[in-house]
Amino acid sequence: MGSRELKTYCELDEPTRDLMKHAMTEYNLSARAYDRILKVARTIADLVPSEKITIDHISEAIQYRTLDRQVWG
Repeated sequence: MGSRELKTYCELDEPTRDLMKHAMTEYNLSARAYDRILKVARTIADLVPSEKITIDHISEAIQYRTLDRQVWG
């Protein structure tokens, strides 16, 4: 999924966007990590199934990302 598809299929509402901003600052994440979190959140939303990415999907994706950093970092 490229940047165009991310913009199309991974739209976030305001509270979800705020959570992402907080996570980016708190965990010092890169733009690449941001894209990866969005992709994982989109996959989680698809499994539910849900048309939109919710704050729960983003929270779960962030947890996976921080877990990955703890294990490999």
